[in-house]
Amino acid sequence: MTTRRPPTDDGPAETRRPAARRGRFRRLLTPYLYLLPTAVLLVVLMVVPIVMVIGYSLMDNVITNQNPQSVGLSNYVDVITDPVFHTAVRNTLYFTCVSVLAHLILGLAFALLLNSAFVGRRTRALFRAVYVLPWLFTIAVVAVLWRLIMNPNGVLNYLLDVTGFIDSNVEWLANPDTALHAVTFINIWCGYPFFMISILAGLQGIPKDLYEAARVDGANAVKQFWNVTIPQLKPIIISMALLDFIWTTQQFALIWMTTGGGPINVTEMLSTFTYKLAFSRYEFSMASTSAVVILVLSMILAFFYVRHQRARD
Repeated sequence: MTTRRPPTDDGPAETRRPAARRGRFRRLLTPYLYLLPTAVLLVVLMVVPIVMVIGYSLMDNVITNQNPQSVGLSNYVDVITDPVFHTAVRNTLYFTCVSVLAHLILGLAFALLLNSAFVGRRTRALFRAVYVLPWLFTIAVVAVLWRLIMNPNGVLNYLLDVTGFIDSNVEWLANPDTALHAVTFINIWCGYPFFMISILAGLQGIPKDLYEAARVDGANAVKQFWNVTIPQLKPIIISMALLDFIWTTQQFALIWMTTGGGPINVTEMLSTFTYKLAFSRYEFSMASTSAVVILVLSMILAFFYVRHQRARD
């Protein structure tokens, strides 16, 4: 007597194997399908423009020339040997280094003040609102505000005249001796709250046990700061400094709306130099070349930032 197996819905083994393979393929493909729209946007909005700019930098004047020809690396030689480009590099380095250093010092100082027990609760809340205020303004508002303050007949000259620091009104943004320092000061004023908030969050995350152990070992406040606070904040400080360095080298709106790169190129930055090549002199190939140089410099900074983040993880 033979027994029959009950019929199943799965069918024979030859039918089930292709279905299993299709299921595995579908599971492998699903994550990439979710990423596909983002990948398409990245290619269209980032990769394609970058490739086009690199291609423009190797031709004679594109856009205004109907039949541009390849000129090799001559545009790079022209840009790198341009005296205004050298001025823009020097100004960008000064503007960026001073701004990042001042952002770090001011942000750390105000964060320590807000995190200390010497300031009352209500005073601390008031200080937080006041210190964060510059960060809430847009660059356009900041530029208009400081142009009014630094006007020859503005509040700054009035206060300095009353206190006896100056004898005559100073054109802070139009004087070649003061313009670069003035725009750097404005950038410091509107950028330090970002450091302050980040460092304050880091301070509040440091375990109290570390300070208690340091006090038991006889460490005073200064030693606690250098041996506990700074090592604990080191990853945040390095990350913030690298990010701020990248952002500040690309600052354009503040410079353009306050001085426009003048007077006599004393506030010319790489960003304004590139903009003028494109939209004032209509040399789009040279502008593309300058943009590629800025891209390479930014990629070097980004490399160090990513490397630090990987080491931190």
